[in-house]
Amino acid sequence: MSKQGLASPPQFGTGLSGTRSAIEHLGYVQIDTLSVVERAHHHVLWSRVPGYDPSHLNQLVREQHIFEYWYHAASYLPMRDYRFALPNMASVRNGENRYYTNVDEQLMSGILDRVSAEGPLRLRDLDKGEKGKGKWWSTGPGRRAVDKLFIQGDLMVCERNGMEKVYDLAERCLPAEIDTRMPTLSEYAAYLFDTTLRAHGVFTWKQLLHLKKGKPMRDAMREVLEQRVEAGVVRALDNAKGNTVYVDSKAPEQIPSINTTNDGVKVLSPFDNVVIHRDRLSTLFGFDYRIECYVSAAKRVFGYFCLPILYGDKFVGRIDCKAHRADERFEVLSLNLEEGILDRDQFFPALNDELQRFADFNKCPLLEARIVDVVAEKKRS
Repeated sequence: MSKQGLASPPQFGTGLSGTRSAIEHLGYVQIDTLSVVERAHHHVLWSRVPGYDPSHLNQLVREQHIFEYWYHAASYLPMRDYRFALPNMASVRNGENRYYTNVDEQLMSGILDRVSAEGPLRLRDLDKGEKGKGKWWSTGPGRRAVDKLFIQGDLMVCERNGMEKVYDLAERCLPAEIDTRMPTLSEYAAYLFDTTLRAHGVFTWKQLLHLKKGKPMRDAMREVLEQRVEAGVVRALDNAKGNTVYVDSKAPEQIPSINTTNDGVKVLSPFDNVVIHRDRLSTLFGFDYRIECYVSAAKRVFGYFCLPILYGDKFVGRIDCKAHRADERFEVLSLNLEEGILDRDQFFPALNDELQRFADFNKCPLLEARIVDVVAEKKRS
């Protein structure tokens, strides 16, 4: 977990500089709109950076240290990696992406002219010309035109107000010295490999190619992997399940056994970098995790927005929580633990402390039903 910045002591620093360091080390932080508890991008950084404040992201965007674009999903990315977004931008501009076809080119041109003349604009400002529109969540032609301008690199997000985006011309958002050379396929594969190695240290083949499709990419990644193995950068090991994993050569000779020598507890986001690749999570940690808000209530086992619980280096359960912001109340709906939790007398107090911290971060300081009481009530019944 030290590679992910989840071990103690914190490795990225604190506050604004720690937030920047965390994003640069992890390679990306996923943006998500769900707000049952604090949104994923804030939750991920709060879990790693003491003194993190949601305003840090806008500040880092303004200072041109990070930018919004697509990794495997909408994300904040280090500005130094901007050139590796260019292949996707080019594919959209060239009509190779079916999701961005049938967009009004004249409308796109008009939007660019408005932003150029008027400066940064919100989607609701850009969409006002359509009858019944002018709402930032609309899905009309204006929204599609702005989305395409963003994804092909003409517009960039220069600020967010909550989840509402403010757009400006890319040329006004990029540092003067930014590298805009189009990477080759080999360079792009190396970037993905190096990001995964730096952020995880132990990974699978599937993780290297997470949502990156096509034989050319597979071939390029296979070549990068073979080069790194031959150079001694990583080594291939088989874990207890017989699966091949790749390990940073600076790590111990054996894949370390997962233990809970660190009694720290962290309640993580469903979109946290350490859990987002479910195959890796199952292969390395034996933890089969799925977020359940996307399935019908009848099919849910652990709760609508169940959050993974990390105890030291082991995933030990799921907790379903909800922030009631209007009355500043943080509700624990359910707790489900894996078998074989060690040091229960230490675990539950540590979990309570983490939940109170998380409740405070959600601006809901009233923690409803402390876990020791919930567990005790279940035992009595």
